[in-house]
Amino acid sequence: MMKFLFVLFMMVPLGFLNYFWLLQFAMIFASFMFILGFSVNFMYMHVSYCLGVDLVSYLMILLSFWVCSLMLMASGKIYLTQFWSQMFTFVLLMLMVSLLMAFGAMNLFMFYIFFEVSLIPTLMLVMGWGYQPERLQAGVYLLFYTMLASLPMMLAIFFYYLKHGTLEFYSLVHELDEVLLYLCMNTVFYVKIPLFFIHLWLPKAHVEAPVSGSMILAGIMLKLGGYGLMRMMVVFMTVGSKINCFFIGLSMIGGFIVSLICLRQSDVKALIAYSSVAHMGMAVSGVLTMSYWGMSGALMMMIAHGLCSSGLFCLANLNYERISSRSLYLNKGLINIMPSLSLWWFLFVSSNMAAPPSLNLMGEIMLINSILSYESFNMIVLMMLSFMGAAYSLYLYAFSQHGKVYMGLKAFSTGSFREYLLLLLHWFPLNVLILKGELLCLWL
Repeated sequence: MMKFLFVLFMMVPLGFLNYFWLLQFAMIFASFMFILGFSVNFMYMHVSYCLGVDLVSYLMILLSFWVCSLMLMASGKIYLTQFWSQMFTFVLLMLMVSLLMAFGAMNLFMFYIFFEVSLIPTLMLVMGWGYQPERLQAGVYLLFYTMLASLPMMLAIFFYYLKHGTLEFYSLVHELDEVLLYLCMNTVFYVKIPLFFIHLWLPKAHVEAPVSGSMILAGIMLKLGGYGLMRMMVVFMTVGSKINCFFIGLSMIGGFIVSLICLRQSDVKALIAYSSVAHMGMAVSGVLTMSYWGMSGALMMMIAHGLCSSGLFCLANLNYERISSRSLYLNKGLINIMPSLSLWWFLFVSSNMAAPPSLNLMGEIMLINSILSYESFNMIVLMMLSFMGAAYSLYLYAFSQHGKVYMGLKAFSTGSFREYLLLLLHWFPLNVLILKGELLCLWL
């Protein structure tokens, strides 16, 4: 793992010398080098200096590499306008380092530290390169929701260490039967995923963030919560079997309510952000069932959502750069003037509603099975969730692509090679990974 950290630090001079596209190539090359180290084993590999990866952390780091390299590709405007582009690349590399350390940590306290450290570069992206003055408020929301929930987790980690004398992930076998400790340890992950009722920071941060901020928030930062829950459910098997049903019910019903909120959105980015809450509500339910299918389905859904949601934010940004508005009332009839981008909208929206052959479909099938085997009454909410997922996805596509074109628009290009490549690199793994879906089910 240290060699990948060394490679990332070696990329820092490229950013300061303003070799923007060379840095982006180096990031994609590093992600391909990381793919070569793939092992179909559930055990730890690449172990060095208390860092190591098993299958779930390996996939999360690979997703981080991929999304961070695509963030550079999506931020061509920052490079063209030279708006603090060196600082931007430095912040992005530091974010990648913190994510590599968080997902690669084999120690719970080390994971906690880098879980918190990754918040700082994200905050800098939102507050430094965001669009409206409200980005300051969004940054405060993002910071304090996470910080407030993470302090009890630190105390719970200290308590666990005091009681059992170890914090290594592979030796977290001592089950704890205290509800208070469960809440202290897991609330920060529920905030990060986010669970309904504590999700309000997410739409705010997405709407105010630049495209790179939205991509990293949807693609990776939400997954930190799911990854943490997956790691901690081993410790809370006893207490989880008693109280997980409340959180499953909350996430299911919350997902349905958020789907209804999506149908009333006029802001494209807010709609995509709220749909993230609905999808991740399903993933957290899968983890909390503590079943094999639930865990594997949640992992699959997290990877699928990271690629799909990130691609949708890229598309929303392509429209925003041309129209200077995120409103669905102005982003209308785009199939008439940008038919090529309309095809990409269709491909990503269909993946968002879990149409085949996307990885979302496989994830949803596994999650539906695990949630139904946990409690068959969930069928009613799952039916509504699936229907509403299709409803708001079709609403987004139909409103933005069909209808009368806004007459205030000036002439603009339909897209550059960079933009189409960016969309392809999101869509291709999302729809090809389903062919080797069994690889995502090997880690338990």
